[in-house]
Amino acid sequence: MFGNTTNTTVAGADKKWIVIDAEGLVVGRLASVIAMRLRGKHKPSYTPHIDDGDHVVVVNAEKVVLTGRKLDQKNYYHHTGFPGGIKERNAKFILEGRFPERIVEKAVERMLPRGPLGRQQLSNLRVYKGPDHPHAAQNPAALDVGALNSKNKRSA
Repeated sequence: MFGNTTNTTVAGADKKWIVIDAEGLVVGRLASVIAMRLRGKHKPSYTPHIDDGDHVVVVNAEKVVLTGRKLDQKNYYHHTGFPGGIKERNAKFILEGRFPERIVEKAVERMLPRGPLGRQQLSNLRVYKGPDHPHAAQNPAALDVGALNSKNKRSA
């Protein structure tokens, strides 16, 4: 009746692969760009209830930057399930530890909606602490997040 409205379907979603080099990038600003890409909000075909976001590969996650005194003051909590079992670690401990990519993963996870769709969109994120990734066969396009805004990039 009114014309040109198109509905995106799961089969019709055009999912691209992008790679982001996180070296020197501010964690929160990086996470917001990644979350927008995972949800597909940068596309004109954005549909809130469909996963039509891109696949995002993040490399050099160990070289991200936290602003201010967050490196020492930001805490990450988890609970063991036992009474009094709350545990905390600060960001510096995690970045210097065995899995520094969890800082970026948690930041992005907390920017996505909770529920089945958010979990499905989060599965399209791959984070690696070093410069290498096994997704070269997908021909990911490079996205320079530091060039999008001068505040996105800081020196450590």
